[in-house]
Amino acid sequence: MRFVLLLKATPNSEAGVEPPNELMQEMMEFNEKLVNAGVLVSGDGLQPSSKGARVRITAGSRTVTDGPFTETKELIAGFWILDVKSRQEAIDWALRSPHPHPGEDAEIEVRQLFEVEDFSDVTPELVAKEKELRARSKR
Repeated sequence: MRFVLLLKATPNSEAGVEPPNELMQEMMEFNEKLVNAGVLVSGDGLQPSSKGARVRITAGSRTVTDGPFTETKELIAGFWILDVKSRQEAIDWALRSPHPHPGEDAEIEVRQLFEVEDFSDVTPELVAKEKELRARSKR
């Protein structure tokens, strides 16, 4: 089972305030524990939304809006993707994370990723194609 742990943004992360070296060290140690446990698929911090864009897709049109975006509580500052045995194991890893935003409240959202087999109408050909694309991907 794959889960994504979404680290919510804060006013400081959106302002581009860099984490202190001590926090970077704690995060590296946490990531090493994830790697040593064999559960880390991927994980990274995200640049502030001021360096991003949103693509809105409506009936027949696509619109690009450059950041920054105002609703900080809805933004993501980083993520981990874990391959674990259960939802509880993903939550347990989130509970072990260092406090990611010193001096501010922090929130890590835990969400399960869909696997192609989770969809009821998936054909064996689609399952095979999805596995082939994963094998070719850079992850």
